[in-house]
Amino acid sequence: MIRSIRKEPRRRIGRATVLRVALLCALGLVLVLPAAGYGGPAKKTSPQASCQLQVFSWWTGGGEAAGLTKLIGIWNKANTSCPFKNETVAGGAGSNAKAVLAQRLAAHKPPDSFQGHAGAELRDYIKAGQVEPIDFIYKQYGFDKIMPKTLLNQIKYNGHLYSVPVNIHRANVLWYNPKVLKTAGITKVPTTWAEFIAALDKAKAANVIPLSLGEQWTQKHLLETVILATIGPVRWAALWKKGGAWSSGGITTALNRYKTLLTYTNSDAASLTWQDAGKLVADGKAAFNIMGDWQDGYFSGSKAGDNLALKPKVDYGWTAVPGTGGVYDWLSDSFTLPKGAPHRAAAVKWLAFLGSKKAQDTFNPVKGSIPARQDANPKLYGTYLKWALQQWKNDKLAGSLTHGVVASNAWNTAVDTALGLFLQSKDVAKFQTALVAAGKKYA
Repeated sequence: MIRSIRKEPRRRIGRATVLRVALLCALGLVLVLPAAGYGGPAKKTSPQASCQLQVFSWWTGGGEAAGLTKLIGIWNKANTSCPFKNETVAGGAGSNAKAVLAQRLAAHKPPDSFQGHAGAELRDYIKAGQVEPIDFIYKQYGFDKIMPKTLLNQIKYNGHLYSVPVNIHRANVLWYNPKVLKTAGITKVPTTWAEFIAALDKAKAANVIPLSLGEQWTQKHLLETVILATIGPVRWAALWKKGGAWSSGGITTALNRYKTLLTYTNSDAASLTWQDAGKLVADGKAAFNIMGDWQDGYFSGSKAGDNLALKPKVDYGWTAVPGTGGVYDWLSDSFTLPKGAPHRAAAVKWLAFLGSKKAQDTFNPVKGSIPARQDANPKLYGTYLKWALQQWKNDKLAGSLTHGVVASNAWNTAVDTALGLFLQSKDVAKFQTALVAAGKKYA
């Protein structure tokens, strides 16, 4: 319903009245102006409104989410004025998260810190000027002395460090079912290529899957371990520099070995996750599986977390991938300091916390990984991780391709494309030619 408006007779307003009204309005405006502009009293805000540590990651499930929850608890207890804001995006190996992050960075709306695999994967962000070097954090907190120099050299870009590694995973692990091996007459866990092929033949004769395999990224994971086993860590590292010998006989041999291994795998690999492939070993349907040591977390973790609660060295065993004994094919989850971080001081404090002994010994036993630091308390770690801690101290280090250490995102994509074509054609010569071209373009 529209109400009628009664018209009042017009009144003449004197000039003095106008001036008084204007003066009162001006005084009122001054009183309500914020302190940041003109020194008036600031409007009181809660700590949460003024500061929230915005951390972006893909840790949404399993041991990684449980480990992050523990870190958040410690952070919030010690930093009540700037609580943690968990900005996670689900997606295997961070594929979905990276796409969302790219949009935010392009829009100049970075979080305070974001997750990335330590190493070459971060180069795209560095070259785009989206992250700051953090050498000062390493020096101030002594991380440059407590983390292996070989590790730090492999994650530097143009002499600078851009992220703090929270953990270390190992990619080149051969997992096996001891009962299946015994039934198949495999009396020795293979450590060489010849022994591996002999063991696979025995498993095949026993009517079990010799080598379980999953979707394409796990097939790329398998490929990198075969190349590393064939040419060794020194020549592996040289591949990712200008003039890398992708056309060498060693690569040809490795690709032919890889082609051979594929003949021992399950026909439904493309439709399986890495957990599915691991479960074939756990269930006694396959003899071997090559996967990173997050497989240990899946095998031995609590059933409450959708893991299998198996007994290490009883229900499953492990060793280095044949031909890679004494080599640690490593990868690391790390966190960065974005340029324009909304709460930079808090972000620096977060990175310092992540590199601390307390944070790394809290997070890693739950995640199923080992610390990047060399002073971990081994009593906190399970059977496999105790073994990994010792190996990490003594082995030569080789950075992972599949998990972002040695090659940029663009280079990795080129390898993915070449591998996808090879998996269809099985043409080694064409595959090697494509790898040579990628090396020339992206090194």
